[in-house]
Amino acid sequence: MAREANATVERHTIDVIPDDERHGRTRDLFTIWFSSNLGPLTMVTGALAPTVFGLSFAWSVLALLVGHLGGGFLMALHSAQGPQLGVPQMIQSRGQFGSTGALAVVLVVVVMYQGFFASNLVLGAQSLEQALPAVPVDAGIALGTAVSLVVTVVGYRLMHGIGRLTTWLFGTVQLIGAAWIAFGGLPAGFLTRGGFSLGGFLGMVSVGVLWQIAYAPYVSDYSRYMPADRAQVRSTLWCTYWGSVLGSVLPMLVGVAVGLAVGGDDPVAAQSQLLGSPLAQITLWSFAAVTMLTNSMNLYGATLCVVTAVQTFAHRWLPGPAVRALLSLALGALSFVLAAAFADAFMASYLNLIYLLQYVLIPWTAINLVDFYLVRHGTYDVPSFFARDGGIYGRWNATALGVYLLGILIEVPFMAQTLYTGPLAHALGDTDLGWLAGLLFTTPVYLYAARRRVRRAAARAASGAAAAPPPYADTH
Repeated sequence: MAREANATVERHTIDVIPDDERHGRTRDLFTIWFSSNLGPLTMVTGALAPTVFGLSFAWSVLALLVGHLGGGFLMALHSAQGPQLGVPQMIQSRGQFGSTGALAVVLVVVVMYQGFFASNLVLGAQSLEQALPAVPVDAGIALGTAVSLVVTVVGYRLMHGIGRLTTWLFGTVQLIGAAWIAFGGLPAGFLTRGGFSLGGFLGMVSVGVLWQIAYAPYVSDYSRYMPADRAQVRSTLWCTYWGSVLGSVLPMLVGVAVGLAVGGDDPVAAQSQLLGSPLAQITLWSFAAVTMLTNSMNLYGATLCVVTAVQTFAHRWLPGPAVRALLSLALGALSFVLAAAFADAFMASYLNLIYLLQYVLIPWTAINLVDFYLVRHGTYDVPSFFARDGGIYGRWNATALGVYLLGILIEVPFMAQTLYTGPLAHALGDTDLGWLAGLLFTTPVYLYAARRRVRRAAARAASGAAAAPPPYADTH
């Protein structure tokens, strides 16, 4: 049996997973992504549909389905990269942006992880306080940080084991709670509440798309140990897809119902009101527990990204579990401070984070997927990811970085935010279409630029150029 399969504490960080340490079942990808969405943050996000965007139940459901079914497929395409390359997602991004150029995305993703980790800490602590009033929010945040830290230090296998357990345990609690609310907790006239606006509908679609794409920078971290055969890769995609989509949509539908039935700015408390005791207490305990356990995925991802950033300048540095533990401790402490700082203004801070992420992640995901599936067809020189000079990919890929920057800039006129509304968004009734503009621009532009580079390289090779760079690499 493989060494890693028997190890209690994961030995790897960002290094390549050897073939003799590949293990696991793709159905574990279903459970880890299903269970990771069962926390209170998912339910709170669903409540945005009626409470922030003013949508009725029917329009909320449609917006959620459109966003998650579409965004989930993009996210699952990233997951399928893991078995083929055996490295974390952000290391693989060096193949598109160059070893140093990839830092532009890596640092953004670290901020994302910290934001989601802190957000989950707040909601988990609030759930714990409501279930056990003797435990204040700050103490709950500290407890959540400690539990997530332990899981992160042990690593990959423990996270998958927790995913299997929490899928059945907390998934059952969620289903019972949803049925209770649907058949006995909704007020008269529930279906007539809320309404429709194009801006609100597209805003909630955006939330669903981004919810899924926010996993893209680290989804293959949890599939990179899987065997690399073709059937396994296909199964990786679909198990990840349905696990994440179903795990997201169920709690968000509950959030929609809670937001319409009770309203207010505290969906967790509103859900407890609808459930009544003792089911409310059980649900609150499950929220607190699932948040502490699955929030480790955010801390784990942030740690791998920090290692990736440092290794960019120290190419021989491939640390093991001790360094991962120290970095996790530092990042966990930072998230504790962030969570304590914005606990009282959670909803506003969280919504701002959602919109920030959508503008920077969409162009990255388009470049990554186009490059992997349409330009290189999954074929990369993995040793170059760790080379001092970036190997055949160089330190900087000016083409990818230029398209990425343009993809973000093209979104600006379509932004509709509290602090800024672009002219085109205003002309469309203050409808935020920034994410869609970024996706529609970046995908064909990068595909054209990359294929043009391939043709130029092929022409140089045909004319006898002695030192032509690979068709997918910019010169240093």
